[in-house]
Amino acid sequence: MSNLEVGIVGLPNVGKSTLFNAITKAGAQAENFPFCTIEPNVGVVDVPDPRLSVLHEMYQSKKTTPASVRFVDIAGLVKGASKGEGLGNKFLEHIRQVDAIAHVVRCFEDSNITHVEGSVDPVRDIGIITTELCLADLEAVEKRREKLLRVVKSGNKEAKAEADILDKLRAALEEARPARSVTLSEEEQTLIRDMNLLTLKPVLYVANVAEEEAATAEQENPYVKAVRDYAAQEHAQVVAISARVESEIAELPPDEAKEFLETLGLSESGLDRLIKAAFTLLGLLTFLTAGPDECRAWTIVQGTTAPKAAGKIHSDIERGFIRAEIVNYDDLVAAGSTAAAREKGQVRLEGKDYVMQDGDVTYFRFNV
Repeated sequence: MSNLEVGIVGLPNVGKSTLFNAITKAGAQAENFPFCTIEPNVGVVDVPDPRLSVLHEMYQSKKTTPASVRFVDIAGLVKGASKGEGLGNKFLEHIRQVDAIAHVVRCFEDSNITHVEGSVDPVRDIGIITTELCLADLEAVEKRREKLLRVVKSGNKEAKAEADILDKLRAALEEARPARSVTLSEEEQTLIRDMNLLTLKPVLYVANVAEEEAATAEQENPYVKAVRDYAAQEHAQVVAISARVESEIAELPPDEAKEFLETLGLSESGLDRLIKAAFTLLGLLTFLTAGPDECRAWTIVQGTTAPKAAGKIHSDIERGFIRAEIVNYDDLVAAGSTAAAREKGQVRLEGKDYVMQDGDVTYFRFNV
């Protein structure tokens, strides 16, 4: 995984592009009409990590490089997209490329902003998009199955195993249940991974609330509660955000943004919460490298071994991996320097089987 990539989806006029603009300050069009977002806009944002500035001070590094997330704003989806309505198929192809989906739903009333379905009902809106994604996946599953059945007739066991998986998926998708609701073994997942099914991708729901509800919506907004109840059935996370507030924060320098958040009763921006939720959703963590040239955060999947983590930096380091020198971030900061941490016996030498932990400050020894 290089950059984590999250696709922002939702019906037209739910606040998707407003949120995207805030996220990236990229100036995507956000006019009040469907289909103004035609090509997917991509914005890259830094993952907030206060540990980097501490390490930067400690090592007096020439530069600091945070981890980043790519957000892809994908054109508004409508009923019938899987059949080519609206910007249908083009939209669906863009989603196939992302790691996770942030599904924005409207949880505020505003008579000045039209809703394509005529009223505010976030659970209905989720249903419309889920159904379209299921229909697109169903088409892909049926095509693949037809091809396989010819091979199955010749007695090919692997083709038979794959056809059985596709039958399970087809049954769910026909009922508009996403593919991720079907329990599949790791082996079964591997057999269909290349299909890039839309409804296998992990989803988190972004409840877009009114500006005045930014701090209270989690507890008090009935629409947010309805989205939470829905999401709980599929063990999905919900982040309540005011896209309007995020737009205002995006215009402010950091110290003023912090003050503005405090006046609203918020400790961190919605974007920061969204990034954290995406990391949790995908089981990601961050390890750090630090020195006079650069302090940097690297994103890896939980369970990654030291050589694979080294490969994130350069394939040669993975190939010639000898061992990793690792000190826990908190221990390093408490000690005050690498040398002091080493004296205390807190710098460990780890081999090829070591599984990386969040906050490992790492130096890789290698020989190519």
